Amino acid sequence: MPQPHAPYTALISAEELQALLAAKARVMVFDCSFDLMRPEAGAQAFAERHIPGALHADLDRALSAKHGLPGAHGTVVVAREADRPASGGRHPLPSRENFATWLSSVGFANDMQAVVYDRNNANYCGRLWWMLKWAGHDAVAVLDGGLQAWEAAGGAVATGQEPSHFQTSFDLRAPLRTLVTVQDVAAGLADPDRTLVDARAPARFRGEVEPLDPVAGHIPGALNRPFAENLGPDGRFKPAEVLRREFDALLAGRSPRGVVAYCGSGVSATPNVLAAELAGLGPVGLFAGSWSEWSSDPSRPVATGE
Repeated sequence: MPQPHAPYTALISAEELQALLAAKARVMVFDCSFDLMRPEAGAQAFAERHIPGALHADLDRALSAKHGLPGAHGTVVVAREADRPASGGRHPLPSRENFATWLSSVGFANDMQAVVYDRNNANYCGRLWWMLKWAGHDAVAVLDGGLQAWEAAGGAVATGQEPSHFQTSFDLRAPLRTLVTVQDVAAGLADPDRTLVDARAPARFRGEVEPLDPVAGHIPGALNRPFAENLGPDGRFKPAEVLRREFDALLAGRSPRGVVAYCGSGVSATPNVLAAELAGLGPVGLFAGSWSEWSSDPSRPVATGE
């Protein structure tokens, strides 16, 4: 079995996680399984089987802000400034302060290694990976291959719910990743050094179908890289050199420093952010409000086709 070493900041294998848990390291495992079409399915899947000791981090209840009431000009009316979402869209980011409060409530502390996984090709656990980086916590890694890889490696599974943890006091630190706002995206449409990369399926990108948002299409000038293209047939991320070749071909000479990832609501874009880092392109920005926020304003331009 591999010898545990910390911190893990990008990917962790099932065998490496097993070694961490066997060594009784300070690690908390988060199961982020979810289903956009059936929001209750993630909690159900967790109850059916999960890594022993894991905590279910629900996209709607834990990793998104409450929408609140619409105010003038698309703002959100809130009682406290800390309750104001950090982004718009269907899954608005909570404020960093409210996210830290949730982390504290589930017993996560600054000296812990976080491991995040799902059973959805890293679609949802990437969100928590990015949010922890945004909160200033670097020791967070995606379980490569998800729950399927864990089980294939002989990892045990548990059912039902897990015992609660004692509350901690998670301290926010300087953000390690960049949150890009809808205003930033609008201002950068004519910037040749800004490249938007859309993680949605090609048919949604082209505007041929739109199952979730009122308007079909994409942000003008964006490139399309569906998030599943980062994974091999086994559900694990492709080797770094393969990812680098594919991103270089996509960008076609554009600087990776100007890349901003987006998707429908800021969730499936995060595997593209992680893949770009694995490819050696460095941290790229995330437009968390994504298409659902962009298309909510009819004055913003919309493109269709390739």
